[in-house]
Amino acid sequence: MVEPNNIKKIIISRADAIGDVLLTFPMCGMIKKKYPHIKISFLGKTYTEAIINSCEHIDEFINADVLFKKNKKEAVQMLQSFGADAIIHVFPNKQIARLAKKAKIKNRIGTTNRVFHWTTVNKLVKLSRKNSDLHESQLNIKLLSAIGINEIPTLDEIHQYIGFTKLEKLDSTFEKLIDSNKINVILHPKSNASAREWSLDNFNSLIGLLPKEKVNILISGTEKEKLILKDWIQKLPSHVSDITGLLSLPQFISFINESDFLVAASTGPLHIASSLGIGAIGIYPPIKPMHPARWQPIGKNAKALVINKSCSDCRKNPQSCICINQITAQQVAEIILKK
Repeated sequence: MVEPNNIKKIIISRADAIGDVLLTFPMCGMIKKKYPHIKISFLGKTYTEAIINSCEHIDEFINADVLFKKNKKEAVQMLQSFGADAIIHVFPNKQIARLAKKAKIKNRIGTTNRVFHWTTVNKLVKLSRKNSDLHESQLNIKLLSAIGINEIPTLDEIHQYIGFTKLEKLDSTFEKLIDSNKINVILHPKSNASAREWSLDNFNSLIGLLPKEKVNILISGTEKEKLILKDWIQKLPSHVSDITGLLSLPQFISFINESDFLVAASTGPLHIASSLGIGAIGIYPPIKPMHPARWQPIGKNAKALVINKSCSDCRKNPQSCICINQITAQQVAEIILKK
């Protein structure tokens, strides 16, 4: 075990997507709870910078994309400049692992399941994500055993350690789209191909079940998804608002924070919503490792819907995934209208 009192700064390395980064925040919260003297730097992608900077437990953002563009000598110098005593490779990356060793970061922590860690890491943690029944956020926390944190919070407890609180003020232009007299529901139909998706027909059915006099419906998505959804959105009822491609990521985070519900597949915005504590409703397939036991949203008002079935029929052909669409619009509407 690494002696925590000898660590003044630690790098958490997860150059990964939004949802993955958010599910790493609880480990940052646990470090701060047990060792408040430790400064936390988070090594992540440019795309996730706004997410990382919104976490109260993180003291510094390190841009992995900048690191990757440098030659080896410059990259090593860049890592050394942060003065870290330890690095935890949450998302294994061979290039980062080699650079951390070259930079002579004293304590380098990673899993035994990556062969390149055997020569680049000096504190190995036995951890298999593929065969574990733990949630992704809990698996991340297991890496903290290397610094003397062995407690694994339950899924009912873990949201207490997220710390997703440093938000931008929502611009008045977007603030006007929130109706304080109604239930504000964001529907996020696409996932940038990162997850199995609930069909647009199901979203249509859901819209039809949500009375316009009670529910304010907004459709969100990226600029790229705006083009994909264009024809579908044009056919939606006039009371449904289209916000696809309109907001920067920091503003989208703040907009979600002002809403009541967000409905999506297992994608970044779902984990943003759950981390903020609003009603995050995730639609999941029952296939491992995509099932909710591993990837469900964590938050005091988060829910994951999945049919009770063990299935892998669509593993080779994701387009034939019918299980996710057996979750009905009525199930989702009932959760929303109970508010």
